[in-house]
Amino acid sequence: SAVMKAALLLLALAAGAHAFSAGVSRPSRVARSRRVAASMRDPRPASGVREVNGRTVVLPIFNEECAYTGITLTRYMIEFARANPDMVELESIMASIQTACKTISNLVRRSSMTGLLGLQSGGGSVNVQGEEQKKLDVITNDVLKNALKFSGKMGVLASEEEDAPVAMEEEEKYGEALKNKQVVIEEGNRYVAVFDPLDGSSNVDAGIPTGTIFGIFEEGDEQCIIDDSLPITVAEQECLAATLRPGKALVASGYVLYSSATEFVLTLGAGVQGFTLDEACGEFILTHPDIQIPPRGKIYSLNEANRWQWDAPLRDYVTAIQSGEGETGVQYSARYIGSMVGDVHRTLLYGGIFAYAADKKNPDGKLRLLYEAAPMSFLMEQAGGSAITGLHRIMDIIPSTVHQRVPVIMGSKDDVAEAQKYYLKAAASDPELKARCDKRMAPQSEGVAA
Repeated sequence: SAVMKAALLLLALAAGAHAFSAGVSRPSRVARSRRVAASMRDPRPASGVREVNGRTVVLPIFNEECAYTGITLTRYMIEFARANPDMVELESIMASIQTACKTISNLVRRSSMTGLLGLQSGGGSVNVQGEEQKKLDVITNDVLKNALKFSGKMGVLASEEEDAPVAMEEEEKYGEALKNKQVVIEEGNRYVAVFDPLDGSSNVDAGIPTGTIFGIFEEGDEQCIIDDSLPITVAEQECLAATLRPGKALVASGYVLYSSATEFVLTLGAGVQGFTLDEACGEFILTHPDIQIPPRGKIYSLNEANRWQWDAPLRDYVTAIQSGEGETGVQYSARYIGSMVGDVHRTLLYGGIFAYAADKKNPDGKLRLLYEAAPMSFLMEQAGGSAITGLHRIMDIIPSTVHQRVPVIMGSKDDVAEAQKYYLKAAASDPELKARCDKRMAPQSEGVAA
């Protein structure tokens, strides 16, 4: 009958469905994780050879990778050292930096539960810049300084939170023991590290993104012997500044962003690589290979509270892009965090322009050349962007002092070039503006302690 046929059909369909579900049963966790890893995997970083500031840098080659971990920062540096034997010490330095930044990430994330928020010593603790120090400023400075110090590869360390650079004296520690060993030891301590351990620390109590900025120079030919037990003199500061070089002498720089994820963005002079901390395995994983900033963006990032204190060319440029009267004819949007790392990270990925420029209160800007402006400029240029003070390239400035400040305008190449046109036009009729910009291009002897 029709009823019997319908019943048999339903039974057949049910049996078929059961057989199908048994044949394609829910995959194991291993199989699922393999598919997830494959779907999230980014292309491998580019390979090849690049000439950077007179140095030849060979990019590492990755013929294969683990489907579960991808390419870790540790492996990236191992491959980079194999491809560039003359820069093998950078592997140890980056290992020290990433260990320190994992620690800092944890300190920042747990700071509201561990009593690390607020001012150092309840207030009144001031760094060499005259800024009140947060508890985390002091702790993170010690974490990063010690990590680099213990790497055994550093000649000098300079930090925003230190009054003066710190010399590393490995010979005092192991000198006699090494003399008795019949081995050839590769010359070490050839690098100078500069860093801001916790950029944006004034925001940390509110849970706003913060970051670490670092730069690595090869030590210059001039050497200084500093007695750490005595106050640093003007002559010693000048000598220490002479051991450092303009940004174009950097061999590596980067930043670590502490936000919804911990991002480690790095350049070794041949492109920019972005890594994300996988807290499950404790490794930085390559998630943003070969970052290239768009040539144009639609976002400007600066503190508009200072608008009427800015130099006229910056005010005119911002007014133009706000109203859609710039070269693109597009009205730009404003985005500003107040943490250089956070603002630059967004600019790097989305394009546009970031600025902390000169104004009437701060005619030389507020960002420090050695451990903020130069490292970020190196990274920005390696990603295809530009970085200027208004008229001149930041990477060409020779430092006058360890804590020298400079105006900063950086971001997409075409956006920065458009902003520079306003400065060039203004400088033609404003000799004071031109003189102030030109003065930064040569080291000065006055104001060494600034």
